[in-house]
Amino acid sequence: MIERRPFAELGGADHGWLKAKHHFSFAGYHDPARMGWGSLRVWNDDEIAPKSGFPPHPHADMEIVTYVREGAITHQDSMGNTGRTEAGDVQVMSAGSGVRHSEYNLEDKTSLIFQIWIEPTTSGGAPSWGAKPFPKADRSGRFVTLASGLPGDDAALPIRAEARVMGATIKAGERITLDLDPARHAYLVAATGAVEIGGVRIAARDGAAITDLATLEIVGLEDAEVVLVDAP
Repeated sequence: MIERRPFAELGGADHGWLKAKHHFSFAGYHDPARMGWGSLRVWNDDEIAPKSGFPPHPHADMEIVTYVREGAITHQDSMGNTGRTEAGDVQVMSAGSGVRHSEYNLEDKTSLIFQIWIEPTTSGGAPSWGAKPFPKADRSGRFVTLASGLPGDDAALPIRAEARVMGATIKAGERITLDLDPARHAYLVAATGAVEIGGVRIAARDGAAITDLATLEIVGLEDAEVVLVDAP
């Protein structure tokens, strides 16, 4: 099953400094049919204006993955971590028993991010944070695991969930495949460009909820960058 979720039909909010689209229910947007996809709870498509951002706020018991598409995000938290994550890089925060953090766009241009929240396998534990570059050239024509709590994904940023976040870049006319467990939940978003999966066109910033599928075939209709979460 592949269900396309067009960008134009997503819930969202415009706060001036933040233009947000929500693939699942979040904050003031509530859709009982879209509370999450397996253990994937949040996928926000955020545009953050220059010299603005999220002031310090708390989180607990959530794995929060930030995928920077354009610009950069500067993170600071109550654990003493500070870091700047730029386009092509990924940061992960395991909120654990509780943490406060801020995320600001200190750049001179708008930053675009995906913020992905995955429910952890167990609650509590000490919070943690980390970031890592993932050059897009290394993802050309194939998926690279960016964050994972599954065995064997040692090169990825660790999360405390039986899930993985993956990224790939696909040229127009190129075809790649990905093996999936039909019992799990995959969710794909095209960060840029357009692709076709199972005969369904996924345009830039559209989402696709995928289940009951053993092999996912992705065809580049345009040069594209895609992000996929594989979750129980």
